[in-house]
Amino acid sequence: MDEQNELAKKVVEKMMQDDLFSHWLGIQILEIKEGYSKIKMKVRKEMINGLGIVHGGIAFSMADSAFAFACNNRNNLSVALDTSINFIKPVHVDDELVAEAKEIHNGKSTGLYQISITNQRNHTVALFKGTCFRTNKTLL
Repeated sequence: MDEQNELAKKVVEKMMQDDLFSHWLGIQILEIKEGYSKIKMKVRKEMINGLGIVHGGIAFSMADSAFAFACNNRNNLSVALDTSINFIKPVHVDDELVAEAKEIHNGKSTGLYQISITNQRNHTVALFKGTCFRTNKTLL
């Protein structure tokens, strides 16, 4: 299992090198294991919408990054096939968010992942579900 987790970490390191959007979000990797990822970010003022709360696309994008890191880290290039999100609580400037992606199903051609986003008070602010399609191409 350690070799698999080492490969998973190397794949995500490579992904992060080229992922300018995750860099813009300020995403930091906390933990990577095969089929799993945990990331964090701090919300900035330019992420606010016209209602004075964080734009929903920010939480979605963070969850999407966690999803991508989890479903690609076996070195099998996988792309989103279907995603959905539920916004549970508002997110505010200076909130520190953690997204945790857990693999529900790892099939030959698809995978299913659930991503929860919590804030610094450990309140769940969003739940994301993603299905990926496996291309059988490698990242490394």
